[in-house]
Amino acid sequence: MIKRGSKVTVIGLALPIRIWAQRFALLGFLSLSFALVIFSRSDWTGIQQFRVTIVDTVSPILYVLNQPVEALSNATNAVEGFFSIYTDNQRLREENARLLQWVHEARRLGLENATLRAQLAYVPDKRTHFVTARVVADTGGTFFQSILINAGAREYVRLGQAVVWHGGLVGRIVEVGERTSRVLLMIDINSRIPVMIQSTGDRAILKGNNSSQPRLEFLPGNSPISPGDWVVTSGHGGVYPPGIAVGAVSQISDGVITLQPMVEWSKLSQAIILDFGVNGIIPPPERLPASSKLLKK
Repeated sequence: MIKRGSKVTVIGLALPIRIWAQRFALLGFLSLSFALVIFSRSDWTGIQQFRVTIVDTVSPILYVLNQPVEALSNATNAVEGFFSIYTDNQRLREENARLLQWVHEARRLGLENATLRAQLAYVPDKRTHFVTARVVADTGGTFFQSILINAGAREYVRLGQAVVWHGGLVGRIVEVGERTSRVLLMIDINSRIPVMIQSTGDRAILKGNNSSQPRLEFLPGNSPISPGDWVVTSGHGGVYPPGIAVGAVSQISDGVITLQPMVEWSKLSQAIILDFGVNGIIPPPERLPASSKLLKK
């Protein structure tokens, strides 16, 4: 009976404390949070020193506690890396096998091509000469799109030569000085370029319109052209050599076909002048500058 009475007494004492704790727990936690915020924002020297001391004391403990987590993370990364390497290895093996098949096929086709050329007495294309120059000025405006390059007659640059960059057509040489030349861009309103749709073989004229997307005109009405088709120079007219990449069809709307050039005009800082030996608009040797005639020699 005595033990039972004492037990009832302890519970009776604890019950009011529990009730008061439940009533003021939220207020207490809010007060503590507010105090911690003030403590963390305080600039008092003593508080700052106390805060630094706590951080210095807790940091080694946090480092030790973080070691298992870091070890687990490293192990996980190692396992993921192993499977990633295995996957990449399998992919590269398959790609290598496909490439080896293409190598054998290319060798076979090369031998066949050489045999056919020998039988037909085929005349190979002339060797292409080129000069790399830097764009020194963008002389374009509202009605004229051109650039100035730091290569001229002394580098054997001639009128009509094609200008490319990163494999894409830029334009053609329209003015030649001794040290500089002017390039008419393919997007200029005066530019007309004979082109060919690579997928269909249909020919058209690429007409500049002083915008970043020139238009294709005179394309056959039954041409199965679609956005994404690549367009290259056709070589007709003797100005541009055939096969130079121009760009891709970007949009077809109400009979208007626009093209996205391969060259990014805003990033054009250099250019390559190609000499394919075409004679479409190149003047005869007697009209060339003296230094340009050295090329013929």
